Amino acid sequence: MTIFSKIIKGEIPCYKIAENEKFFAFLDVYPLVEGHTLVIPKIEVDNFFDIPDDYLSEMLLFAKPIAKAIEKAFDCNRCGISVVGLEVPHAHMHLVPINYADDLNFTRPKLKVSLEELKAAEQKILQYL
Repeated sequence: MTIFSKIIKGEIPCYKIAENEKFFAFLDVYPLVEGHTLVIPKIEVDNFFDIPDDYLSEMLLFAKPIAKAIEKAFDCNRCGISVVGLEVPHAHMHLVPINYADDLNFTRPKLKVSLEELKAAEQKILQYL
């Protein structure tokens, strides 16, 4: 069982942004920037492009209102999307408020954020959902 599956089951706390029967979205606790959100399928699949077709298309539709909320909640040009998938063996997409392409550079150091900062970011996004 992956750490993401444990988050879905409530065994590990998270800053939940959205959930439905197939997907779960929550803040990355090691964000590139404030508001960095992860969207995951509730099924355990390691490689993003091994996600079943119906899930793959629905995942983008699930993420769309979250991305729009991120764009309203943070000072950014747009919400970028990235699929890296090397950190956790559970397919996921990153939604990141960006102003430049380099804002999606995952080799940069991650932010060290407090629980209060994560809660504030969660509330900023939720107010627009």
